[in-house]
Amino acid sequence: MSTSLSGGASAAVDPVQRDALYRKLTWHIIPFLFLAFIVAYIDRVNVSFAKLEMLADLSLSETVYGAGAGVFFLGYFIFEVPSNLILHRVGARMWIARIMVTWSIISCLTMFTQGPVSFYVLRFLLGVAEAGFFPASCCICRSGSRRASARRSSRCSWWPFPCRVPSAARCRGGSCSTSAACRSWPAGSGCF
Repeated sequence: MSTSLSGGASAAVDPVQRDALYRKLTWHIIPFLFLAFIVAYIDRVNVSFAKLEMLADLSLSETVYGAGAGVFFLGYFIFEVPSNLILHRVGARMWIARIMVTWSIISCLTMFTQGPVSFYVLRFLLGVAEAGFFPASCCICRSGSRRASARRSSRCSWWPFPCRVPSAARCRGGSCSTSAACRSWPAGSGCF
């Protein structure tokens, strides 16, 4: 079997070496994506944990909170397709780096929320920043690998989903005892 190298030359690749390379790359990529998915979910649900004190501190109504929580998905929905178009133009590694940087900056800026307008704007921008994260991670899992290993890698990117709610509740700390997800989780156990 031969494969084309970046210089245009063709070289024979040993299937055993190729499989070892795929295995090594998978063990470097999948843990990163696992952690990134858990952090993404914690970031999404953190607003529900912050609601306990945020409504009183910022004098927000339940309606304002609900609209602000939903505005995140509006930004995510509107910018999903443009994000995917840019992903295919600049590449998954570069695009995930951009997503992570802007996402973390906007997450940090949410501590400066003063009222309903800033809450809406920051939640919308957070959705815009996170749009394209899932397709970019799937693109990384599938790039450069054979079909069978690409399917395995894509399945591996779904691993964090069952661990997300209990992990998010545990990371909240003090409010964990009031969380229904945390109360149903066995004491002393965790996903990590």
